[in-house]
Amino acid sequence: MILTPGVRPTSSYRCVLMAITRINEFQAKPDRAAALCDFLRSVIARIMDAPGCRSCELLIQRDDPTRLAIIEVWDSVEAHQASVSRIPPGLLQQAQTLFAVPARGAYYDPVPESDR
Repeated sequence: MILTPGVRPTSSYRCVLMAITRINEFQAKPDRAAALCDFLRSVIARIMDAPGCRSCELLIQRDDPTRLAIIEVWDSVEAHQASVSRIPPGLLQQAQTLFAVPARGAYYDPVPESDR
């Protein structure tokens, strides 16, 4: 089957793109948790409509409100990396003052059904 960009396949064939998940972890300074939460919300608002973004959710750790995570699902690593350009560099620099430790993030692939 030949796929043409922007054209959905017909008949019984299905085109399935494997999504990539990005999990980001943050820890705020004790007195900066609310500010970090607000900052992360503003970042999510900028990237939700980025090409390739399937979902993006901000989570707060139940037992430690200084710990937050963002779970993002993207069409590709490249789509995620391109979305970072939507965040002004000055805003990213300001956020550094909110972190107790450097932010961490990694990409994850789904585990195929046969491997479960």
